[in-house]
Amino acid sequence: MRGGSVMGRLILERDWSGTPLGPIASWPPTLRTLVSMCLTTRFPMFIYWGPERVQLYNDAGIPIMGAKHPDHALGPLRDVFPELWHPLGSMFDELERTKQANWAESQSLPIQRGGSAEEAYFTWSYTPVLDDDGKVVGFYTPALETTGQVLGQRRLRTLHLLTQRTGGASSVEEACRAGLDALGENPADLPFTWLYVTDADGARASLVGSTGMGARSAAVPAHFDLRAPEAGGPAGGLLAPVAGTRQAWRVGDVNGWLGAPLPSEVAEPPRPALVLPLPHAEGDRDLGFLVVGLSPFLNPEGEYRGFLELVAGSLATAASSARSRQEAVERMERLAALDRAKTAFFSNVSHEFRTPLTLMLGPVEDALSDPTEPLAPRLAERLSLVQRNATRLLKLVNTLLDFTRAEAGRVRAAFQPTDLSAFTAELVSQFESIAKRAQLTLTLDLPPLTEPVWVDREMWEKIVFNLLSNAMKFTFEGGVHVRLHTEDGEARLTVRDTGSGIPEAELPHVFERFHRVENARSRSHEGSGIGLSLVQELTKLHGGTVGVTSVLGQGTTFCVALPLGNGHLPREQLVPEERGPAHSVERSASAYVEEIRGWLAPTGPDGSRTSEGVRATPLLPPMSARVLVVDDNADLRKYITGLLDASVTVETAEDGYAALQAIRARPPDLVLSDVMMPRLGGFGLLRELRADPRLRAIPFVLLSARAGEEASVEGLEAGADDYLVKPFSARELAARVRTQLEMARVRREVAELSSREAVLQDAVRARDEFLSVVSHELKTPLAGFRLQLDLIERGLGPDAHARLGERLLFTRRQVHRLATVVETLLDMSLLSSGPVHLKVEDMDLAALVKEEVAQAREELCREGCEVTLRVGGPVRGRFDRARLEQVVQGLLSNALKYGPGKPVEVHVAQVGPSARLTVVDHGMGVRPEDRERIWQRFERAVSVRNFGGLGLGLWIARQVVEAHGGTVGLSETPGGGATFTVSLPLAGPQA
Repeated sequence: MRGGSVMGRLILERDWSGTPLGPIASWPPTLRTLVSMCLTTRFPMFIYWGPERVQLYNDAGIPIMGAKHPDHALGPLRDVFPELWHPLGSMFDELERTKQANWAESQSLPIQRGGSAEEAYFTWSYTPVLDDDGKVVGFYTPALETTGQVLGQRRLRTLHLLTQRTGGASSVEEACRAGLDALGENPADLPFTWLYVTDADGARASLVGSTGMGARSAAVPAHFDLRAPEAGGPAGGLLAPVAGTRQAWRVGDVNGWLGAPLPSEVAEPPRPALVLPLPHAEGDRDLGFLVVGLSPFLNPEGEYRGFLELVAGSLATAASSARSRQEAVERMERLAALDRAKTAFFSNVSHEFRTPLTLMLGPVEDALSDPTEPLAPRLAERLSLVQRNATRLLKLVNTLLDFTRAEAGRVRAAFQPTDLSAFTAELVSQFESIAKRAQLTLTLDLPPLTEPVWVDREMWEKIVFNLLSNAMKFTFEGGVHVRLHTEDGEARLTVRDTGSGIPEAELPHVFERFHRVENARSRSHEGSGIGLSLVQELTKLHGGTVGVTSVLGQGTTFCVALPLGNGHLPREQLVPEERGPAHSVERSASAYVEEIRGWLAPTGPDGSRTSEGVRATPLLPPMSARVLVVDDNADLRKYITGLLDASVTVETAEDGYAALQAIRARPPDLVLSDVMMPRLGGFGLLRELRADPRLRAIPFVLLSARAGEEASVEGLEAGADDYLVKPFSARELAARVRTQLEMARVRREVAELSSREAVLQDAVRARDEFLSVVSHELKTPLAGFRLQLDLIERGLGPDAHARLGERLLFTRRQVHRLATVVETLLDMSLLSSGPVHLKVEDMDLAALVKEEVAQAREELCREGCEVTLRVGGPVRGRFDRARLEQVVQGLLSNALKYGPGKPVEVHVAQVGPSARLTVVDHGMGVRPEDRERIWQRFERAVSVRNFGGLGLGLWIARQVVEAHGGTVGLSETPGGGATFTVSLPLAGPQA
């Protein structure tokens, strides 16, 4: 007891004399030994001694005692844990009778350590202690609390079960019901649960189901209004607080929300609960709510609260996943329905196209082959163009129909034993002439096979024709090799070309419908993108496979493998060889051959290229312009060339890349370009031209089969000058071409005028800079000349001064006149270079005018001009003194120059917030048509021969006055002459 342990000190300090054990000194040696062993071990140990089962324990047992330690833990078991006396008392009696130790693992005990019952589990072994007579005097008990492990395993099992049962749910309701089933199997942690799911707008929650309510299940509310009170929702709802805060909310008793309340005499136990939100996967709203009952035997905080939140999170995840799966299934169903509708539409449209195409092709073929009424060459050429393209359209319609039938499983095959080598040779031979024209070699390796191959002959035609057409489309040099042989019980057809090849990343997609390799070099960008997909579908109907290998830039090989025999084919689709329908291979191949012919440029009898187009009636007036037509369809290039080459020079290119090289070598006046072409399309060509400063001004018209406002806007936004939708009329094309050429001509003329204007502006700017430099340079010698003149005048004696005075005065006047001219030129240069910079100050304008009139009065009087000055008083304001002196001097000089010997009147007055200066002369005046022109630089109202000057005085006056925020005007003086009026704001110029 004196070993230093907490319990040893407590036992030693306690007075045991009043207890069944008595004083420590009287304890029997056996008890002393047990206590010593108990206190020294680190495992929780308990001793129960005597008939009263007095409890002793060590330090490791303190956590098990909880709030009972230390004041109420040492004593008879009946007093310490009265709730345990009944279950343990009978156990002690049994042990005392058998004198054998027992063992219990994770045993539940209804213990109350904190004043209320709690769920607790213990693993223990009670060992009887015998005295020397073999009598049981006590029990020695190692005990370990396993509550945490038991609850953890139970909760982990619930979470696992929840995940397992909701994993395959295909809807939110199914996931929620499966989750409730899992939660119902753990009533210890989840006494009851209510699960609600919110509607799309989050205003209402509906009950999916509940657990643990027994007979009261029907009373659980079916719906809750989630709207806030200010939005019309009820006050005090069960779920509304959680919907508003998205935080869990603890409720003391949910019985108040149950419907059909019980009679008052029937006691209903309270149901504490925790309301938890089920967050949506997107995080912007709640998917639903879980109302979970709280166990009265568990602490509602800590691990228990964490477990409940995990349950809510798992439910939310399961429901969100189910909703995602449900939406994915719905999307797939919608896509499948759309795909079925599209397939049906293609099938119906293909059928509907056949009738008008038949009525188009029949009469055209009759007209071309009618020997009794032969057609004129031009008309025959036009009808041949119609026939080729109608045949091509029929081929496309047939391909669409075959593809939709195969994809919908509505193809009725007729398999028959066929000499596949001979039949394939007959099919390939239809392409020999067109291969020669395309300057390609077509080689065959078709030895006889060991046995006939069961094929549907029409399907095999389509397979061979599509593979050959595809090979020639992407092959420009070299050739195409066709081989047929047997290997591993299969007949294998390989079609190998030396074309542009397929990028490795594109190989897995080449058999997908509507897939096309972007920017691949080919003879044409035209096509539906279903040819190879149709080959795959038809091969599958034969029970075979199709594959592809390719090296970019070297070529591509397609391999079709068909099993030999007929055991793999449906028995009802096998037909004897003699029942095969008569079929024209040549007619079937013509559509493919004519399509290839449309990709090739026209050639003469010797194989050389001929000019494209048959000259038609001119739709445009003759114009000296070059038009570049860019399209991968040879027939369309030929057609447009025939429409335009009677009026303009037409050049052609088969794709955007070739067009770009031609434009850089020799820029045309207009480009007409298709949008979709191999290597470089119309938009790519347009971007290249607009990025080149030398070529960006070339008019560019896009020709496209994409109709609608969006397509036109896209083309115009990309920088095209015009957008023409196919099919278009010849007159519409001609009108658009003429408009663009005319606009281009106008733009060139405007550019030339702008260039000339820029040259003139540069010349004027250079002149102004020259005058500024000259003015600066002249001021220095003028200042020296004026100084020397003053020194000479002061050095003259009285006689010499009398003799030379008049000459000196004349010289001084000329120097002053020259200085005035230099200052004027310098002012003009400064004013032309930018805004006038003023140095304003508070001053009296009337005083300034008086001074200037006084200085000029002598010269005016000498010329016979009587000056009258009328001042109405001081006129104070904010003005630039030096600049206004220039204005007054200029107006007085102007009056003297154009009215010598005539009176001059000067008036100064304040008129409201402005100062007004008026200079009136009675000279020759200014004609009305010249009154605006004289304010410009170097302009005057009279001939320079009769009146000197630079023509800058009035221009400088206007610049200065307007810089002050004022105005200056000219009117006619009654009786003849000119009146100049200057108005200046007293407040000065505005900032």
